[in-house]
This record gives sequence, C-alpha cells and structure tokens, in this order.
Amino acid sequence: MAPKQDFLVKVIKTEVVAAVLPMQEHWLPLSNLDLLLPPVEVGVFFCYQKPSSASTTFGSMTSVLKKALAQTLVSYYSFAGEMVQNVGGEPELLCNNRGVDFVEAFADIELLELNLYNPDDSIEGKLVPQKEKGVMSVQVTQLKCGGLVVGCTFDHRVADAYSANMFLVSWAEMARSKPLTTLPSYRRSSLFSRRPGHYDDSINNMYSIFSKLPLPEKESNGNINTNQAPISRIYYVKAEHVHQLQLLANEDNNCVEGSKRTKLEAFTAFLWKLIAKGTNAGDKYCRLGIVVDGRTRLFDGDENEAKLMMNNYFGNVLSIPFGQKKNKELEKMPLSIIANEVHNFLHEAVTKEHFLGLIDFVEAHRPEPALAKIYASKVTKEEPAFVVSSGQRFPIRKIDFGWGVPVFGSYHFPWGAQSGYVMPMPSASGNGDWVVYMHLPEEQIKVIEYNAAHVFKPFSHYCLSFV
Repeated sequence: MAPKQDFLVKVIKTEVVAAVLPMQEHWLPLSNLDLLLPPVEVGVFFCYQKPSSASTTFGSMTSVLKKALAQTLVSYYSFAGEMVQNVGGEPELLCNNRGVDFVEAFADIELLELNLYNPDDSIEGKLVPQKEKGVMSVQVTQLKCGGLVVGCTFDHRVADAYSANMFLVSWAEMARSKPLTTLPSYRRSSLFSRRPGHYDDSINNMYSIFSKLPLPEKESNGNINTNQAPISRIYYVKAEHVHQLQLLANEDNNCVEGSKRTKLEAFTAFLWKLIAKGTNAGDKYCRLGIVVDGRTRLFDGDENEAKLMMNNYFGNVLSIPFGQKKNKELEKMPLSIIANEVHNFLHEAVTKEHFLGLIDFVEAHRPEPALAKIYASKVTKEEPAFVVSSGQRFPIRKIDFGWGVPVFGSYHFPWGAQSGYVMPMPSASGNGDWVVYMHLPEEQIKVIEYNAAHVFKPFSHYCLSFV
C-alpha cells in the first residue's frame, strides 16, 4: 500500500487530565543539569493495530488511557505542573496539578498508509500534539482502519528520555492494573553542587555560557540562514547490519585491555565517516556529539541506596561530549580507528567526576544559562555537526495499554539546533533490528541514502511489527 501524502486530522475532544488525588501546591527547582537544557519539546508516538476484540472501541481505549494517566500523575506529578520563572530569573517547576492537555482526534488515513519515513509530513503537527500549556500534552488519534496512535509531547527541561521512558512504562502498567515497577525520585539533593565546587578544563571544551556562544549566521537580508535547515527521516536497520558494523569496528582494534567497541560506538563511527565523506571539504572539520546518561556514573558500586535513587531519578542526567576530526581524515580512516576515536572522547565523560564537575560548572555561572557547544555549533555544508543519542532503552514492547504492544514507536525530536540529531532505537519486533530517527540537513540525508542504502532502509509499512 502506497503512503498517503496528505490527510486530515479532526479534533473530536479536548480536555485536561489532572492527577486523581489532590496534592499540596509546591515549587520544584530544576537541577543544575536540567538548567543545561534549552526550552525545547520532545515528541514520542506509538502506533497500534486495530484491536482484535470487538468490544475494544476507540471510546473504551481513550477512557482507559485517561483513567490510567490521572492515576500515574499522582506519582509523576511533575508532568502535571507548569514551568514558570522564579525570582532569580531561572525556570522552575510549579507543581500545582494543572494537568495534562488530552486531545482525542480522528485521522482520515489507514495505518498502512502512514508515511513514517517522512515524519515531517505524517507526524509533525498531526499525530504528535503541539504543547500549548503545562509540561506535557497527549493526543490519541483513531485511524480509519481502527488502529490507534498515541502521541506525547513534553518539556525537555523537566525530563530526559530515560525519565520519559519510566513514565510511559508506568502509564502502561497502570492501564493494565499492574503494580508500578518504578516510582520516580525527585530528590534534587542528589545533584547538588559541591562546596567548594571545581571542574576540569574539559568541561569548558564541551559547554559554554550562553553569552559566549556564536549567534546564528544571518544572510545579507538579515534573516537567519536556513540553507542547512534539518529535515526528519526514519529508517529501518537490520540486526545483521548492526552486527556487521560492530565486527568492522573491532577489526585490528588496539583498544586498551582488549575492550570491545559497542554497537552504538560502531554505528556512530559509521555515520561520522558517511557525513564527512559528503562534505567535499577535506580540510574542514566534522563534529560529532554523543549523549551520555550519568545515572550509572554518579554512584560507586557499593552504594546500593544511591544506585536505586539514581536509577529512579526523574529529570535530566545528561552530558554531550563531542569530538572533531578533519573530513579527509575520517574519509581515509578504517571504521575500527574511527570507533576508537569515538571511544576516546566518550571516555572522559563517562565518569563520576565529569558529572560532578558539570554540576559545579553550572553553579559557578548561575544565573547565566549554559549550553552544550555542539548544540549551538555553527554548522555549514563544509563543517557539519550532529549528535547521536542512545535510544536503546526505548521500552517499545512495554507500552501495552491493554490492546497489545505497538507495531511501531519512535521519538520525534526536531530539536531546533543547527546541528543534527540522530536516535537509534530498538524495533517493536524485538529481534535486534533498529529504528533510526534522523534530523539532519537534506544534503546529509542524500549522502547517507546514496552511500549506505544497504544499511538504512526508508521505513515503510513492510517494517511494521504486526503480530
């Protein structure tokens, strides 16, 4: 079935779903690591086939979703609040049970007709809601075939993908009347700065205060240069290709103590080489950032209580180290050497000291905001920059609200930076295949599709994981 290029989405009902239990209004300060995030919104969506039971109607499904959401927000109350500015001029979370905007809609399209390869057309502003107020919005859309799409948008300053995944799993468990496997921790003292604070010079290489970052390049008419404006695409990558990349990344590997390069390191190295190859500017630099989760870094192995607390911590615990190499160097290097380069610049950011130093760095410059340099990189066709985020914890097969696991799910994150963004996630098939969301300039997308069509298959309905 060919993808449908255009379709209408009709809003049926809009309401606000608040936590089912009343709560005392209170302020929840953002942590220093939350303050590193700009005010960007993250989208995520899940596609479900038509339920097999005739008694499971769109109305009954939305009722289950709303009831479970109201119950889940009791524990995940930050998603029911509002972002406001405190007296110091910094963003702060007002936990007032304002609630989550909940939209019910109908889309004049069948699941098999959705053009998931091009989410800019099929998902953006249609099946993933625009967040108008509050911290989070939800849209549940019935498709013409009886299938369902559940889309969510949330404020990144309140939660990273790890935290959002916790919430989504809890929401699904609540819908199936299951006990919650994880309860969120909002213990901000876990991320307090040290007294006295200190940080390594490597932090200055990765982050900068906002006033020292380069301004977006402008054209002669004064408008922001949008020649490199990214587009979004979704690909399907077979497990066998991921495995092959990892084998190549470990060929003739001289890494310390014989450590093995991970699948993410191998994949990232492959993408870095591809994008550098398409620049035709050998003496220019290609920059690569990788999102690192600090939860497992911020405790020592015998600190069981700290380990549990950080595993359940709700908020942002991220860093984005990056490296840069000349395009011509990346073109000539074998994949194993590039994978070593990736491993080396990651190595300095996967330590407890790095994250404690990053917290101290933010504290030293408050109230002036800071930002990852790779996010604000000046990007040109000759000097590309992109970030890879590990979505391997994406709990696609756990988001079962009672009518089966999704046949597809993905984050949708056109994050507003000039640098690109890539997130590989597990496929709903559960067989090791990947779904890869890319938000890159069109020229880079063309280079990837031309040079690596055997790896990156444009997502089509043939890739949906029907049972």
